[in-house]
Amino acid sequence: MGPTCSGKTGLAVELAQRLPVSLVNVDSALVYRGLDIGAARPDADTLARAPHRLMAFRDPAEPYSAAEFRTDALAEIADIHQQGRVPLLVGGTMLYFRALQQGLADLPAADPALRTRLLAEAEEHGWPALHARLAALDPDTAARLQPTDGQRIQRALEVFELSGVPLSEHHRRQADVELSDTGGGAHSAFPYTVISLAIAPATRELLHQRIAERFRTMLDDGFVEEVRGLRARGDLHRDLPAIKAVGYRQVWDFLDGRYSHDEMVERGIIATRQLAKRQFTWLRGWPGLHWLDSDDADLVEQAMGQLAPLIE
Repeated sequence: MGPTCSGKTGLAVELAQRLPVSLVNVDSALVYRGLDIGAARPDADTLARAPHRLMAFRDPAEPYSAAEFRTDALAEIADIHQQGRVPLLVGGTMLYFRALQQGLADLPAADPALRTRLLAEAEEHGWPALHARLAALDPDTAARLQPTDGQRIQRALEVFELSGVPLSEHHRRQADVELSDTGGGAHSAFPYTVISLAIAPATRELLHQRIAERFRTMLDDGFVEEVRGLRARGDLHRDLPAIKAVGYRQVWDFLDGRYSHDEMVERGIIATRQLAKRQFTWLRGWPGLHWLDSDDADLVEQAMGQLAPLIE
């Protein structure tokens, strides 16, 4: 686990060369086909040395949920165990990790008509106005969301309108079920022994520097052309989860003429930093987490030392 641009993939690939592990992708952008440069998909040589399950298997026109990831990941984990190997899950989508290990609240399914209406209201009044509405209905959820976090504001309002129950209350009920459920139900504890490793640079400033450098490298490698190709399909739009991925949303809006190239670069870097900040927030409360410095000369050996008891 770890924030974006911290070296998770590189470490996982090195471990795959030395240990009987099989890699499972836990990155919500990398599940989609065609999201390569902007999602930092490993190159073909790397994937040949260390194949990743649950990578580039979903069309970007088809949204992929955390619930679907949980079902798919559990199937992959079981298959890896049947092969006498150990699953090594690698990525930065913390919601996926949480869904896998803790289950999900019983939330109402998405309502396309309601989502369209909320998006229209956001276009007219702005997401901060909808965030203010959410604060009146569900102050706990609103308090942990930025006023511009449209995707999560939209979902929280949708849940309330469909169920009459705040999203925060759904999550509290889920926690109560988890504490009381010992029968292996849908919300029961993850039925495997887990060792959680997080990798990050020693300082936030160093991470920010790498984020800026990588975003500019992506642009040099053809990121804008990649997004232009996605737009040319004709069946994708900016409100799909795949296109809302950090970087893709900013380049898409640039191609829409919403702002200049320089502003796109600035917005893309800032959005990636904000993603890293959210990832750190998740990780700070993660139980039993072992932190690794991505710049340690003996990084791989440290990680292997943590994993050795489980591998044995």
